Amino acid sequence: MFRGATLVNLDSKGRLAVPTRHREKLNEESAGLMVCTIDLHQPCLLLYPLPAWEIIEQKLSRLSSMNPAERRVQRLLLGHASECQMDGAGRILLAPTLRQHAGLSKEVMLVGQFNKFELWDEQTWYQQVKDDIDAELSAKLPLTDRLQDLSL
Repeated sequence: MFRGATLVNLDSKGRLAVPTRHREKLNEESAGLMVCTIDLHQPCLLLYPLPAWEIIEQKLSRLSSMNPAERRVQRLLLGHASECQMDGAGRILLAPTLRQHAGLSKEVMLVGQFNKFELWDEQTWYQQVKDDIDAELSAKLPLTDRLQDLSL
């Protein structure tokens, strides 16, 4: 399980160093092989260890290529999917098209999300956090049953 938000730097070649605390797990789980793709709803990237991505691929393969909405999701997620191999220094290379999609420059937030990471431009991440908190404070929508049962 991946958790926490960490500021990492993107070098001039588009590489970022995975924080040390995650490297061992990624090497054990996927031999350092990951898949990065776009997020369909947010201006960020999704970075999966290969075994977690393969589960997503199985789900995508069950969608119909004849249904326009399902085909669109397949096209966006699979069409942008890029393999990333962690090198000996714990770095991964992000494809230029992916970096452009998320507006990544020098400072990147690596955010653990259970089975994957989100990669955000630092300023966009802080704005998203602010927007999320503001939305919670001014929530006009009733909480779902699952959120009502969530005790923190």
